[in-house]
Amino acid sequence: MLKSFSVTDIGKKRKLNQDYIFSSDSRIGNLSNVFIVADGMGGHNAGDFASRFTVDTMVEEIERSFEQSPVRILERAIKIANRKLREKAAENDSFTGMGTTVVACTVLGRYLQVANVGDSRLYVINDKITQITRDHSLVEEMVRLGGIDRETARAHLDKNIITRAIGATDTVDIDFFNVELNRGDIVLMCSDGLTNMLEDEEIRMIVSGQRDIIEKAQKLVEAANNNGGKDNIAVILIEPFADDVSHDGGIDG
Repeated sequence: MLKSFSVTDIGKKRKLNQDYIFSSDSRIGNLSNVFIVADGMGGHNAGDFASRFTVDTMVEEIERSFEQSPVRILERAIKIANRKLREKAAENDSFTGMGTTVVACTVLGRYLQVANVGDSRLYVINDKITQITRDHSLVEEMVRLGGIDRETARAHLDKNIITRAIGATDTVDIDFFNVELNRGDIVLMCSDGLTNMLEDEEIRMIVSGQRDIIEKAQKLVEAANNNGGKDNIAVILIEPFADDVSHDGGIDG
């Protein structure tokens, strides 16, 4: 049986929480479960509106979709959300230039289907931590082209500039990933308010060190805030095979 827990936190520096999450262990339309993290951007409350509107629109579209393919369901939901957000921005001057990242996933038995736009992330954590999504950011492009190394990228002044977002252009380019899951895997979805404050290995140690999924999520938020909490923090943790984990922390045979 799948188990999940989600939390957002305003952080230490921001006056508004522009992160928005949706988490459902149960069926939405033709998907057995749905998890979404969105990190909004834009002045005043535009980023807050963009993330919430995008996630709510996606959930509505997933609910009413007749598609059977998870990729097509997620793709259609994201594209419709992008179009509707663009329409909203055109109606109201205070919403001009608003946008949001989106990372969404659904667990299908032993497989995880992921869709991503922007620099919010999805990881699979076991005895190691693996970033599944690829950031759509200026700094990530620089790393990929060999201009800077990964360590320099972490502190780069332009690390918040993203190259893809919902609401940025009329068409949206979405990355899809299909991941085979193993017993003991934990899926982490998060905004950059977590990953800018914590190294990947710190994240892995926190997730591996707590016994309860709620405690794992709370400790991640606490650690990000202790390291400065410079941005809003969004965390969704998913245990795809929760029933396989025994109470002593081991795996049942």
